[in-house]
Amino acid sequence: MADRNVLGGELEPCGTDPLTGFYRDGCCNTGPDDLGSHTICAVMTGEFLEHQRRIGNDLSTPMPQYHFPGLVPGDRWCVTAINWLRAHHDGVAAPVVLASTHERALEIVPLEALREHSVDVPSDPSALT
Repeated sequence: MADRNVLGGELEPCGTDPLTGFYRDGCCNTGPDDLGSHTICAVMTGEFLEHQRRIGNDLSTPMPQYHFPGLVPGDRWCVTAINWLRAHHDGVAAPVVLASTHERALEIVPLEALREHSVDVPSDPSALT
């Protein structure tokens, strides 16, 4: 059975450039090894990245030894539910792609909070130009 998103549908890919996901498969899949619950497909903003750095989760600095390029505003990334929720409480939550957010995120974050920050992002952002 396919993984489900928070809307009850099949989990859609979050991002491949950079390649995201706990399993680096482009999706916010989760499993027993994913202790942080990297289940929310978030679109990075400068505010969110700065907030994450301040709380000790630097997502901007490249870490080549982990094949991590560092994120910039506009990147889609599977973030941990607890860190996203903390940003939500602090007023700097990143936009969320609901169709690409794993249903397990609902164990930590209420659907209403995710809906409040939902955004549709085409798989090819160049379509926005």
